[in-house]
Amino acid sequence: MKTIIKKTLLAVALSSVFSMQAEASNVTLAADSQWNTFDVDNTYAVSSGLEWIDAQSASGYNNDGSALHFIFTLSGAADLTVVDGGFAGDQFQVFNNGIALGFTSVPVNTYPDSVGTDFDTALASSNYSRAVFHLGAGSYDITGLLSVSALDNTSTPFNATVGAVSLTTVPVPAALGLFLAGSGLMGFFSRRRDNK
Repeated sequence: MKTIIKKTLLAVALSSVFSMQAEASNVTLAADSQWNTFDVDNTYAVSSGLEWIDAQSASGYNNDGSALHFIFTLSGAADLTVVDGGFAGDQFQVFNNGIALGFTSVPVNTYPDSVGTDFDTALASSNYSRAVFHLGAGSYDITGLLSVSALDNTSTPFNATVGAVSLTTVPVPAALGLFLAGSGLMGFFSRRRDNK
């Protein structure tokens, strides 16, 4: 229990450091269920830390080792999925505006096995850490931190990986819509009867 508390306090302190850095890359996340990659590499990170960094050459990325922020605004419910794709054995802590949302699942260390950037395969395998965070309407600034690293053959933390996030809207069930419409009609007719 003490280890978890220490890790959480360290993660919060590090999260504050990298969320306040002038060197940060903001990537607008669309609710299109597409994977958006991030890297972790303490030798490439501007801070020399284990936060999610911008080391991709994809459009919209600076590819400069700065702290990576996924920003978006929701008008309704959505699911944020986070998955590790590097070496199995990594675990992440995820933050919104510097406040911890939680951790991805406990990983299975299978170094040197890796799926690279095949995040659908990683999501389907219990060896890779993953989590789904259910979000409501509001503005979000999602960042992350490598809290547990895969170990190499000498049991040394690798401290480098690639992962991804995706955002998927959650449709309001048709039954709920019908229920609300029915409730509105019942209220309308009830008021009409009371007025007669």
